Amino acid sequence: MPSVKDENPMATNVVASGADEPDDDQPSQPDSSGGPSRSKPSAPRAGFFTIYKSGQGYWTRMGTVAAAALLALLTMGFLYRELPVPLTSAFTPSKLDSLSNADRAAAVIHATLLARNATLAICALFLIGFAILTFVLMNKPTNADFLIATDSEMKKVNWTSRKELIGSTKVVITFMFMIAFLLFGLDVVFGYFFKLLTVLQAGPFG
Repeated sequence: MPSVKDENPMATNVVASGADEPDDDQPSQPDSSGGPSRSKPSAPRAGFFTIYKSGQGYWTRMGTVAAAALLALLTMGFLYRELPVPLTSAFTPSKLDSLSNADRAAAVIHATLLARNATLAICALFLIGFAILTFVLMNKPTNADFLIATDSEMKKVNWTSRKELIGSTKVVITFMFMIAFLLFGLDVVFGYFFKLLTVLQAGPFG
């Protein structure tokens, strides 16, 4: 008997959409109690005072804090020393000459106290603002990663031992004295030489 040909020889099996592909939006598994499924709680956002990668780069961060504190203290000392003069003149009444001696002294004392209080307030505001700025800059990811990388590289340094340090110091001091004596001798020789040539009127020792 003749064979029966397939009516559609070019037909292919069509796979249902999504039958063999994983579903990205699969529903979450129900809880053990059989109730409705619950999504995982999102991680809490880091607060403003959260330290970026805390515990890493300790010494470089502490060194940066010490340098920032020194800079802040020097700036505060400058402000405390220089601000009272212009502030006192600003708080002093313009018609000071028309006042009596007692009122004039009281006005000057009052202006001095106001200037001192204003100076302390400005110094305090500067310290708070500088501390916040330092904290923000140190917790910036790029800056913090740089400090962490610097700390890790410093840990790879092979520091000189005490014995090697003492030996190297002795060598440096010895060569320093040798070069000093050599230069002194050359100076004496050339001094007498130029005296013989009448280039100099006196020798190295007069």
